[in-house]
Amino acid sequence: MIGTLNTTAMDCPVPVENARFYQALLGGYVSPEEDTDWVNLFEPSGRKILSFQRADDYTAPTWPDNTIPLQAHIDIRVDSYEDAEPAVQAAGGKLIDDSDEHPDFRVYADPIGRPFCLVLS
Repeated sequence: MIGTLNTTAMDCPVPVENARFYQALLGGYVSPEEDTDWVNLFEPSGRKILSFQRADDYTAPTWPDNTIPLQAHIDIRVDSYEDAEPAVQAAGGKLIDDSDEHPDFRVYADPIGRPFCLVLS
């Protein structure tokens, strides 16, 4: 081993807005809020969990056809979709796939179109 994971950085057009979306789902705090090019999301304990960097030419992946590849996504473990989905939608996310083919997860898009999954515990 040469180190530990520091963060997962994601491109987006407005870092603080994308960080706030994931903060609404995962809790914690966003800092520094004044930086328009790089924003971090921290757990309440202070451990950095995600980072968001400005990419003015960001293009959302197309899922499931992969014309524009997914590249990476986040899975968020939840106890039930019924409890979690209203919070996702209130934060600006939307359901894009709840197919019976995969009952253990549902695919959502964040406000800029990046897919992520809610996974049942």
